[in-house]
Amino acid sequence: MTQSKTTQNMPSMLPHIQALDTYEGVDPMEVMAERAGISPDKIIRLNGNENPYGPSPKVAGALGSYQNFNYYPDPGQRSLRRVLSGYLNVDQEMIVAGNGSDELIDLLLRMYVGVGDNVIIPTPTFGMYSFSAGICGGEAIPVERDENFEIDLEAMKAAITPKSKIIFLTSPNNPTGNIVPESQTRALLDTGMIVVMDEAYFEFCGETAIPLLSEYKNLVVLRTFSKWAGLAGLRIGVGAMDPELAATMMAMKPPYNVNLAAEVALITSLEDTPGLLVRVKQIVAERDRMMELLGKIPNLTPWPSRANFILCQVPEGQGQAIFDGLCSRGIFLRYWSSGRMKDFIRTSIGLPSETDAVVQAFSELCGGNNAA
Repeated sequence: MTQSKTTQNMPSMLPHIQALDTYEGVDPMEVMAERAGISPDKIIRLNGNENPYGPSPKVAGALGSYQNFNYYPDPGQRSLRRVLSGYLNVDQEMIVAGNGSDELIDLLLRMYVGVGDNVIIPTPTFGMYSFSAGICGGEAIPVERDENFEIDLEAMKAAITPKSKIIFLTSPNNPTGNIVPESQTRALLDTGMIVVMDEAYFEFCGETAIPLLSEYKNLVVLRTFSKWAGLAGLRIGVGAMDPELAATMMAMKPPYNVNLAAEVALITSLEDTPGLLVRVKQIVAERDRMMELLGKIPNLTPWPSRANFILCQVPEGQGQAIFDGLCSRGIFLRYWSSGRMKDFIRTSIGLPSETDAVVQAFSELCGGNNAA
């Protein structure tokens, strides 16, 4: 078939965009149900680190009674930044809200990373850092964590090149659940590079780098309302950073990047912080109970976690078979299938009944009978 003139004259797509590996998100419940051959209401979905209790019950009422969804949101995020100032305990001028913390990661990378530049990430960690760097034409330099999944500080420093722009840290780290010690954070900040501390799971551990913002202009701290506040579907995150950096980000972001529904839900959630923190305590208690139960299963090693998930090491070479066996039972956890993580499966913390089902399935599958 002869190409049309329009097709023939189209510009070529940027090579680094064509070469991107898609970030694998979480499938909807209906897709999982079809894969397992069972109804959606029977699915146990614990692969996205979501909050099993959902948002504050006050959020639905606030969204239902809000009258101004026909208007655009405030591009200056005035109300948002005011309430977030109290939540983060920093000045409003240091705050930027985003369409999830993913958008803030993307904005930061576009501010600093161009074709040929790189970012430093201790691996394994959250995959969006390398994916978003690739969109900018940059490269993610992985620095393998040690045998306990702790950061290899000297290797991190040694990985820095003249083209390095940003170091990404996650505390607690996803998927390993451990925190970054302040001494390591300071040591990496002292390199002068931009250091992004992603605290998506802060509420589950209570340890933060926020106080260091007063000492280091090159520190950015990210938080999200997806986990502790149960607002994953509304997509809202927040960054705290040097006021000049925040001003630049505010100037370059899409003007209406946070929708009004997300803004209403966030403000309402902060008004109900005590109620939400009760649920956080429930999740932490369930995490500890699950950790104890998983620790009793032969051939399975759960790694200590400060977040709302637990990384489980399964028998060598059996990761795929055990993951498939879980899926066939309607239990969907997170599996990476390659490299160092091929024998690891991560489970989010769900309801107590879901914990019991996951523990039972692991008991059956790790005992030697790994057939689906």
